[in-house]
Amino acid sequence: MKRVLILCTGNSCRSQMAEALWNELGRGAWTADSAGSKPAGYVHPLAVEAMREIDLDIAEGRSKSLEEFRGQSFDLVITVCEHAKESCPVFLGAQQAHHWPLMDPAEATGTHAQRLTQFRLVRNQLRDQITAWLHDNQTSS
Repeated sequence: MKRVLILCTGNSCRSQMAEALWNELGRGAWTADSAGSKPAGYVHPLAVEAMREIDLDIAEGRSKSLEEFRGQSFDLVITVCEHAKESCPVFLGAQQAHHWPLMDPAEATGTHAQRLTQFRLVRNQLRDQITAWLHDNQTSS
């Protein structure tokens, strides 16, 4: 089984959603973890809500530090924010590294519905990018 690590700053929104999506879309061929350079200490409630809309529950997730993964091997490392791209160490052994810059939905303002819309947009972008990456990088068994 291949491993992917998704890095962000707070590990409360984008990387948490990406971890759940990758585990779902990877269909047992991949296992995903996520971490942050400065973990927020919680999973954002609107990220939980947006993921529940597509039947993925991240409510029991926890915000993890990238330190928990230092020294581990990954086939792929993806950063989803500029700060993580600049501050996260290179994970030796990762065959590939990619940067997918996505807006931080936690910074959205407005009503609950307006903020949730931003989380949905990021969720859908992540789902589309993961689906495309998995499709483009299929290996024959």
